Parts: sequence; C-alpha cells; structure tokens
Amino acid sequence: MKKEVVEVPVLSAAVRALGVPLSLVTRGAGLVFVSGTPPLDISTGRLVKGDIEVQTEASLQALKHCLEAAGTSLENVVMVRVYAVNSGFYNAINRVYARHFPENPPSRTFVPVASWPMEFDIEIECVAVA
Repeated sequence: MKKEVVEVPVLSAAVRALGVPLSLVTRGAGLVFVSGTPPLDISTGRLVKGDIEVQTEASLQALKHCLEAAGTSLENVVMVRVYAVNSGFYNAINRVYARHFPENPPSRTFVPVASWPMEFDIEIECVAVA
C-alpha cells in the first residue's frame, strides 16, 4: 500500500502558504499520521494567540479537524506527542488535554522544546487507526 496525502480543508493551504515542506496528514498501512499541529484556527488557518490553555485547545481542535479530514477521530488515536516551550505548562496542558481524551487516553509523550520560528507555545502530533 502506498502512502496517501490527505488534504485538510483550510489548514493544508495555510501550511503551503508558509512554504513549510510537509503534509499535515498522511495515511498508510491502516494508520493516519498527523504532523505536529500548532494552535491553528480551523476556519482561517491563522495562529491562535493566547495563554497555553487557549493554545492547547486550538491545537487539539486543529488535530481533530485533521483526523476528521482523514476519516477518523480522536477516539482512534493510539499515540500522541505534545511539544511545549515550557515544561511548566504541563499541568495546564493536561487540564485541556483530558477534556479531549476523557476515557482510555492514548499513549503519550511530553517533550519540552526550546522554541519555534513562529509565535506559538505548543504543537501536538498523533498517530490514529484509519
């Protein structure tokens, strides 16, 4: 089976406009892979500004939007990686994250990072069953 690039409404075009060489979502071998997703507004493709809880909510909404474009959902997520610019955000991120994965949450890794070339504090990636 070959990989398939999934076009995500609004967000794929926003990423292309930035000139970033990636596909937001690819599907292959029965799995869906969602690239690290910053806090993007799913209706405009613009970065959402705000505190870490606002950014986490926007990032998870964008992740959900990407999964739905690929024909799957948060319920089918098996692995998540959360990248944040400050390990002190851990508890605030968890408060928001727990609302999106209230039961049987997927495996997850939390990774503190130095920074990104754009103004956001969190990026979330995942793997889901197609």
